[in-house]
Amino acid sequence: MKLDRKWALVIVSLGIVAGFFVLREHWAHALGLAPYALLLACPLLHLFHGHGGHKKHEDHHTGSDKTA
Repeated sequence: MKLDRKWALVIVSLGIVAGFFVLREHWAHALGLAPYALLLACPLLHLFHGHGGHKKHEDHHTGSDKTA
């Protein structure tokens, strides 16, 4: 079943409003978890970053220098 764009926008908007009120009521708890979220984000970024882009950049520089 495919949702219309209007209904998807309504659901996302309600989720943002509900998230705001939940965060507003529990700000001290959320702020207390911030250092742990930062520590968890570091290994997740290393896992999901995708290291394939660096090789293309290096090949581009070495390929343009070889004119002989």
